[in-house]
Amino acid sequence: VQLQASGGGSVQPGGSLRLSCAASGLTPNSYTLGWFRQAPGKERESISCISFSDDSTFTLYSVSDRFTISRDDGKNTVHLQMHRLKPEDTATYYCAADSPKWPRFGCRRGTETRWGQGTLVTVSS
Repeated sequence: VQLQASGGGSVQPGGSLRLSCAASGLTPNSYTLGWFRQAPGKERESISCISFSDDSTFTLYSVSDRFTISRDDGKNTVHLQMHRLKPEDTATYYCAADSPKWPRFGCRRGTETRWGQGTLVTVSS
């Protein structure tokens, strides 16, 4: 399993970024892709995920009015569109993959979770 993340960078407060994660090596339509983030000194938290098996999704409530997850089935890719970014959104964002029913469990990290490399998002004026 390979998860290739892209799209991080630096942005001013109020700005937008779109993260993308391309997956390979997964059984078609039998997985969920999602995003976690980890700020310095904090635990890694689940942000959002979307199943490629059905339409189920999960998004952390505190970002649900600003972050939107979507998928591109043909490219096995998931996108996280982030708007109105805040300094507290600064973190390393990680792409992850797990079972197709993962959204039902809030996409909590587990023993079967597969990780991509992180991409840094910095929100600062």
